[in-house]
Amino acid sequence: MSQTYTPNEIMTIAAARALRNEDICFVGIGAPSAACNLARLTHAPRITLIYESGTLATRPNVLPLSIGDGELCDTALTTVSVPEMFRYWLQGGRITVGFLGGAQIDRFANLNTTVVGDYHKPKVRLPGGGGAPEIATNCQEIFIIMAMGKRAFVDKLPFITSMGHGPTGAERRALGLKSRGPTRLITDLCVFEPDADTQEMTVVSLHPGVTRTQVEEACGWQPKFAASVVETPPPTVQELDVLRDIQARTKAAHAGQ
Repeated sequence: MSQTYTPNEIMTIAAARALRNEDICFVGIGAPSAACNLARLTHAPRITLIYESGTLATRPNVLPLSIGDGELCDTALTTVSVPEMFRYWLQGGRITVGFLGGAQIDRFANLNTTVVGDYHKPKVRLPGGGGAPEIATNCQEIFIIMAMGKRAFVDKLPFITSMGHGPTGAERRALGLKSRGPTRLITDLCVFEPDADTQEMTVVSLHPGVTRTQVEEACGWQPKFAASVVETPPPTVQELDVLRDIQARTKAAHAGQ
C-alpha cells in the first residue's frame, strides 16, 4: 500500500535502513538520533546505541533534546564517565558506526560545525565540534545525514571541524587513519557513497520522483553520479507509522503534556 511522506521522512528512513542489528552506534543529536532509534524500533532491535554523555545501550521512549537529556540515562543499560566513553569505547575501536550531521559538508564529506565565514569575524558562529571530530576519526565507519541545499553542501568549507576524507580526498589515508571514514551520506533527495578511487561523494541512489537536475541544483559543487544509479525503495507503512509515533511522543513530551 502506498502512502505519502515528506522528504525529511524518507531521508530518516533511508538512514535507518543503513544500520544493522549487530552495530554499536555512536549517535548524534537531531536527525541521526531519529534514524538510529527508528532502526532500533524496526529492523534492528538489538542495536547498541551510545550517546556522548556516556549512556550505553540506551533505549529512549522519546527523542532526546541533547546528550544531557535525562531520557538517555533513564533508559540506558549503564552510564559511564565521558573520559571512559572516549578513551575506552571510542578510541579503543569498539564502535562500529558513528552517525553524524553538520551545518556544512563538502564533496569529500568533511563537516563544518564551527563557523560560517572568516573564523575571526564569522557571519555565523556555530555550536562547535563537541565529540564529533573524535567520532569521525575513531569509529569504524561514519554515516552522515543532512538535508541538501547550497548553503549546506558547499564547494569549499570555511572551516573543517570533523575530518571526512580530507580537503582533497587523500588526507585521511595519508594521515594513517585506520577507520574507513564516511561511507554513506543520506539526504532528503538522494544517497551518496565515496568513489573507491577519489573518495569523492557520489550519488548512488535517487529517492522516488527526484531527478538528477534537482540534486545538481541543491548542491554547491557539480555532483558525480554512479554508473548505475538506483531508486531508493519508498518508505513502508510500518516505517512511517513507527517514525511518526516516536516523533509525536517526543513533541508531546517536550511540550510538557
